[in-house]
Amino acid sequence: AKCSLLKKTFRVSRSSRMTLHTSTNPPPQNVGILAAEVYIPRTFVSQVDLEKKDGCEGKYTIGLGLQKMGFCSAREDINSISLTVVESLLKKYNISHSAIGRIEVGTETIIDKSKSIKTTLMSLFEESGNTDVAGIDTTNACYGGTNALLNAIHWVESSWWDGRYALVVASDIAIYAEGPARPTGGCGAVALLIGPNAPIIFNSDVYGHHSEDVYDFYKPANLITEYPLVDGHLSILCYMRSLDICYQRFKTKYALKHGNEFDISKADFALFHAPYSKLVTKAYARLLWNDYLGRKDNKFVRVGQLVKEKKEREEKATASPTAEVAARVTDKLSAFLSFSDFHSYSDRDLEKSVIQLTDKDFKEKIEPSMSVSRQVGNLYTASVYASLISLISNVEPSQLAGKNILLYSYGSGLQASLLSLTIRDPDAVKQIADKASLKSLLSERIAVSVERYTDILKEREELLSLSPNAITEGFNGSWPENHLLDLLRDGTYYLSHIDSKLRRYYLKK
Repeated sequence: AKCSLLKKTFRVSRSSRMTLHTSTNPPPQNVGILAAEVYIPRTFVSQVDLEKKDGCEGKYTIGLGLQKMGFCSAREDINSISLTVVESLLKKYNISHSAIGRIEVGTETIIDKSKSIKTTLMSLFEESGNTDVAGIDTTNACYGGTNALLNAIHWVESSWWDGRYALVVASDIAIYAEGPARPTGGCGAVALLIGPNAPIIFNSDVYGHHSEDVYDFYKPANLITEYPLVDGHLSILCYMRSLDICYQRFKTKYALKHGNEFDISKADFALFHAPYSKLVTKAYARLLWNDYLGRKDNKFVRVGQLVKEKKEREEKATASPTAEVAARVTDKLSAFLSFSDFHSYSDRDLEKSVIQLTDKDFKEKIEPSMSVSRQVGNLYTASVYASLISLISNVEPSQLAGKNILLYSYGSGLQASLLSLTIRDPDAVKQIADKASLKSLLSERIAVSVERYTDILKEREELLSLSPNAITEGFNGSWPENHLLDLLRDGTYYLSHIDSKLRRYYLKK
């Protein structure tokens, strides 16, 4: 029988009894996330151990806010982790393969310049006979998962929808060349089931988008490597600047809809794309700086309206805590009002000031979403959705009901969005969290030494450089029996062999 969550949220017939949506049916309402699954590798390397190797105690753990970094061996690739997370979601929720009408994949981990991951996922559908599945891959750095999600939602809401579920897969393997960027790697995947009457919905009338042409992080097609080319300082600047622009556009739409200004006190929680955890701390604090400036039409202006609104809103019998915060903000930040845009991004004193002012709220509103970022690392397209699963895994259902949650998605190059979502059914969300079992996934892992981790990455490098001649002349396209399979959980898909035409084949442990 279907799990009670899906019975409650999305009634759809299975197999040949599928009821198709037609123009005479009422349009779907409350389209959003019905179910979610997360995959993280079983292996990790300690950031403390990486610090010892690199002779920089505290740089990664304190400076970047990281604890562990998940990674996978050469026996896993982007196809295998996508296969694993999709099959796991379908099994846990007892979803018929015939009930899937669209698959959207977001990734920047490309192992084939033509064949999509989505087509590889169709191997899971062979037995069901369902080849009537729309959708394909989306690529733009870490933003692909969000674009895949929006595509899926728009399909369900459109006249093209046939009554079946959409499936979104955000999966990536983040690996960097040896050097200062390597500790900001990670690996993982998130699968989301999309349909109407969902417990988690996105608010389509208030959002902010931004896109422009920048080379802050990129992977030229002629590079035979998994390692990107990165301008770290430029990428951080682009991340923050895009957040500013998206937030201002978000605030403008919010004011038009609600007739009053939005500020971060109205966000119950916030989720951020997390290249590393400390950047999220800075990003949340940056929102307060925007509120303080009251920036409108992309210009800095001095506006005392924020303080006035805070004093007037929800005053209690005693002195208003919000007004006290506003007064403290005014005293603390007034010295920085003359800063230019560029100066405000680089000034350490300003950064420290806004972080101090948002520290308490950060611990309550942001920290519950940081489990995967701190303990696994950067999941690229899956990062912000792993943060969502972290949040619902760490917060009691009663504290989520009706809450307003901001979601900031950023992809280098660049494309960024600030969205908002609402928890409609906390009990259903609790079921999603229980099925994801994030805490168990994080606690039941294998610690690997830095030396072994480095050796495993070298093996991945060698595999990527293979040519058809290499298959026939050297590497025979397969591994010794059980090679590295001890690092995988049961039920994990893995790369079994590569044939002489560089076609990849997979098995399940």
